[in-house]
Amino acid sequence: MRRIRQISAVLAGALQEQRGMLIGWVPVCLALGVGCYFSLLSEPSFSVITALSLLMILCAVLARFLPEDASPLAVGGALCIAGFLIAGARAHSVAGPVLGWRYYGAVEGRIVAMDRSQSDALRLTLDQVRLDRVPPYRTPNRVRISLHSDAAGITPEPGLRVMTTGHLSPPSGPVEPGGFDFQRHAWFARLGAVGYTRVPLMGAARAEEGQAGLAVFRIRMAASARIQNVLPGDIGGFAAAITTGDRSAISQGALDDLRASNLAHLLAISGLHMGLLTAVVFGALRILLVAHPRSALRWPTKGIAAFGALIAASGYLALSGGNVATERAFVMVAVALGALMIGRRAISLRAVAIAAIIVLCLRPEALMGPGFQMSFAATTALVAVFGWLRGYEMAFLPRWLRPVLAVFVSSAVAGIATAPIAAAHFNAIAHYGLVANLMSVPLMGVLVIPAAVAALVLAPFGLEWIGLWAMGLGLRWILGVAHHVAELDGARGFVPGPGVWVLPLLSLGFLFLILWQGRLRWGGLAAMAGAFLLWQAGERPTVLIADNGSLVGFMTPDGRALSKEKGAGFVARNWLENDGDGAFQDQAAARWSQGPILHLSGKRALAKFTGCDAGQIVVTSVAAPDLKKSGCDVFDPDRLKQTGSIALSGDKDRWHMTTARDLAGDRPWTNWPKPDPSQHSLQYVRISPTKRP
Repeated sequence: MRRIRQISAVLAGALQEQRGMLIGWVPVCLALGVGCYFSLLSEPSFSVITALSLLMILCAVLARFLPEDASPLAVGGALCIAGFLIAGARAHSVAGPVLGWRYYGAVEGRIVAMDRSQSDALRLTLDQVRLDRVPPYRTPNRVRISLHSDAAGITPEPGLRVMTTGHLSPPSGPVEPGGFDFQRHAWFARLGAVGYTRVPLMGAARAEEGQAGLAVFRIRMAASARIQNVLPGDIGGFAAAITTGDRSAISQGALDDLRASNLAHLLAISGLHMGLLTAVVFGALRILLVAHPRSALRWPTKGIAAFGALIAASGYLALSGGNVATERAFVMVAVALGALMIGRRAISLRAVAIAAIIVLCLRPEALMGPGFQMSFAATTALVAVFGWLRGYEMAFLPRWLRPVLAVFVSSAVAGIATAPIAAAHFNAIAHYGLVANLMSVPLMGVLVIPAAVAALVLAPFGLEWIGLWAMGLGLRWILGVAHHVAELDGARGFVPGPGVWVLPLLSLGFLFLILWQGRLRWGGLAAMAGAFLLWQAGERPTVLIADNGSLVGFMTPDGRALSKEKGAGFVARNWLENDGDGAFQDQAAARWSQGPILHLSGKRALAKFTGCDAGQIVVTSVAAPDLKKSGCDVFDPDRLKQTGSIALSGDKDRWHMTTARDLAGDRPWTNWPKPDPSQHSLQYVRISPTKRP
């Protein structure tokens, strides 16, 4: 009993030390609840939701009556449950029809978004969709279709109602078990089908002019076109991307260079761009206000300048299209400017926490994406590090050298904080990324963004070309740096994908290190070290099978061997990236040889197939009902519809099978058919699925 009292006293003292910093744990608790919701393998029932709601209320009530030292625990429990319920409410609020079959026929809809696919094809998002012979209640709210036609057609315009003949299919599941879940991403984007067309577009009707959303879309596209007229090529595409959010004009080659040099973040309108823009506007307004004695002495110049910067940030949000990354950046900037207007410190962990709370409440699904994780990791690390350095005078440095040191420290801290997350999601490390950022990021602040603001101010007078010309000088330098760094030997390294617990453990260790007050914070380093050990110890599956049977990958001593050198390129690229393998698909296909897995691609290959040994695994890209009777263990499209992509570990005598369905579960965004017991083989030992973070 005495030992229990001692432990209780230690815990009470530790919690007492956290007073004043507990708000930083609010988004952490919300995120834990959101993560728990997305890790479920089935949707919680109404009775479970009711019980959790009552438990949340009970925790909130207990927090009022518990001792001061224990009440934060009750509040934390209530916040975790609140995050779970918010995520569930958001998932059901965006519900809409999802196409349940492959469709070929007439497609009609209104253009509400335009971008480019990874194959560099123009891609349109349509709403108010009509599909031939599909009733309205089964028609998706939105579809996304890539234009693969070289024939002349109408030029896509915002709000234009178009018609074409295309191929549509439901959003696909993970390319491998536990991989990126495009079904979930499409669900929250309200996409019920994706596909392509090889037929030219035809115009059906123009949208009503009075719709505000489409009016902003038209302004964005008009501004993008004007920028590209003044700055042609990749420079204009880069300029359009960072001002209007339109990335359709930048080439894949330039994108690859930016990714290899760790400069791709400059394309996304995120915290860097929003922060630089508001800083330029805030500084300019402050200078103008203090230039006159009357306003300088009698007006709250800082608050007025912050309000003007907030208006500029709101306009930038609308002009950029208001995607998730920009919304997140706007929330963070708005919190900082709001703090300035009421006389509080603008940059603090409290402001970061408030921004994270707002984002998690509005878009809880953002937690699962790299954008949220990287931006808040970088911001939290920067605020914490500069907060720790605030007490150091650094008198030994010349005054002119201190901004250089600040840029170096900020680039290094942001790079270190985001590198593990980027490697986990994209399986690549830019070895010279710090150098490239040091040579590029300062130019964004001193030339590119101020020139963009100048172009906007001069636009009503027809003189925007002056600002755009100056902007082009900076962007030309950045693209040159990206190209030069990308061509260096060893510019990009590849790492295998982590296990499901690596990122959660790494994130919690990082947050504990930053937020906890007292010597126990160093325990966060132990958690982070444990996460890296788990990452290092992880093993990749021996065999991977695509969800439609179009591709098979078998791990060899030289890396994964692929069954085809062409086709299923997206799947092949993701498998190799997740292996940490930098080989191209044709190089991986050269490793393929006859082994325990046979792959039959197409009807001709199936017709020529003479037979197989009992128990041998055969993967086909077409239905093979007769082959299943021959003693082969067949994975054909009919069976794979039930399971999704498949991973096999172990060896041919005792394979361990994990399916995409095992790890994704049956959720509102999944589109699995009802389980068919006849499609499962008895010779496999099925691994008990590990829940996703």
